[in-house]
Amino acid sequence: MKQYFDTNHDDVVSAKEVIQFFLRFITKVVLYVIFFLLVIFFLLFILFFVDMIYNIQSGEDKPPLFDAYIIVSPSMVPTINVEDAIVIRRMDSKDLKQGDIISFLSTDSYYNGKVITHRIIGIEQASDGSLLYRTKGDNNNVADGTLVSEDLVYGKVMFRIPFLGYVRQFLSTYFGWILCIALPLLYLIMMEVIKVRKLLNQRKKKLLESNLEEDIEII
Repeated sequence: MKQYFDTNHDDVVSAKEVIQFFLRFITKVVLYVIFFLLVIFFLLFILFFVDMIYNIQSGEDKPPLFDAYIIVSPSMVPTINVEDAIVIRRMDSKDLKQGDIISFLSTDSYYNGKVITHRIIGIEQASDGSLLYRTKGDNNNVADGTLVSEDLVYGKVMFRIPFLGYVRQFLSTYFGWILCIALPLLYLIMMEVIKVRKLLNQRKKKLLESNLEEDIEII
């Protein structure tokens, strides 16, 4: 208690250093998390780009190897909530099984033309040998009205990132960008500038002391 409430100058400085340490720590954690996410997205983009070039050169019309969506419907609650982000991976139709959660282009009259993420509850085979998937949202009372053909499946859900949609919305605002990115970055820059100035002052002080000692020896 004395360290924070004593009027001694050294104690006050110590308290300030503790606060600065925690501020630097929190700021660095936030920036490292952002950097880590950016690295992941960059690697996924590289895989996406390489796969896209390969598909173009081979003349194949396939969905992206990886993709991501923000969920806007409660149809998969509580497995996937509104504003959760999901990352999907393209899969061979033969590797999809009942119970998998997939994202697909719906032809249902209710969802027509929209990308839907629902669970496979049944697999059938069309007359031409292609696979058809019966799907249903975990939070829906009935299955989707139409079967999903394998060529309309974009991929299987690999994992979800809770609440990322809210974070995206917040960061897309001017205030959110300032609060979460600009201010922490500015704070780190200021701390580094202060460090450099202190270091230069210390070196200057040592240089003056060294010159003073040489003058004394000459005298």
